[in-house]
Amino acid sequence: MIIDILTLFPEMFAGPFSSSILKRAQERGLIKINLVDIRDYSTNKHRTVDDTPYGGGAGMVICPGPLFGAVEHITALRGCKPRRVVLMCPQGRPLGHELAAELAGEEHLVLICGHYEGVDERVRERLVTDEVSIGDYVLTGGELPAMVVVDVIARLVPGVLGEAASAEEESFSDGLLEYPHYTRPREYRGMVVPDVLLSGHHERIRLWRRRQSLLRTLASRPEMMEQAVLNNEDKEIIKKVIKDLQNLELS
Repeated sequence: MIIDILTLFPEMFAGPFSSSILKRAQERGLIKINLVDIRDYSTNKHRTVDDTPYGGGAGMVICPGPLFGAVEHITALRGCKPRRVVLMCPQGRPLGHELAAELAGEEHLVLICGHYEGVDERVRERLVTDEVSIGDYVLTGGELPAMVVVDVIARLVPGVLGEAASAEEESFSDGLLEYPHYTRPREYRGMVVPDVLLSGHHERIRLWRRRQSLLRTLASRPEMMEQAVLNNEDKEIIKKVIKDLQNLELS
């Protein structure tokens, strides 16, 4: 998978992309990340890429020329027009597991990091195929959101994680929060690992983990239950949980 990132600040990506899972994924050739400095496609000697907005107002807007030039250069370099050009912006589609899986299925992505007051609207109209947001808040630019997008989708690229099951079992993969995890020591400061996890009984462990996942989601993110993928077993577990809570309230 190739990811071209258009940014005014390529140096911001050095730390996150040169450590941990993303570093190993690149070393193994599973993903290739190419940082493109938008200023390299400026057509003036000062390498400026922004200008004041027509109609007045505060702030500056990134001009269309450098962004069109960068994408056209990428098209020539890769030998074909990118199928997905993603603009990181607050108005975009919220980043979730479904969107991440969709993007992870692409062979090539172009991410545009907006800055200042945003990009010229003609970039949206002609270049951008997708707009993505990582939350309802304002950031200085699109660099941090782009890092989040790369990290999220990279984990879903086959082979990036050590075990295929890792990505499948993580929070949100089936619409639920993940179950609790424990490791050695068995007892720590009076807190003990649940006996079921030490039983060696795979079916009991599976059921316990599923119940905990459902409980966590109901307690912390109940709105997620509307979109969760639930089977008949899950529905029975939820019924029993609700019944136990009702009995507890009556006692």
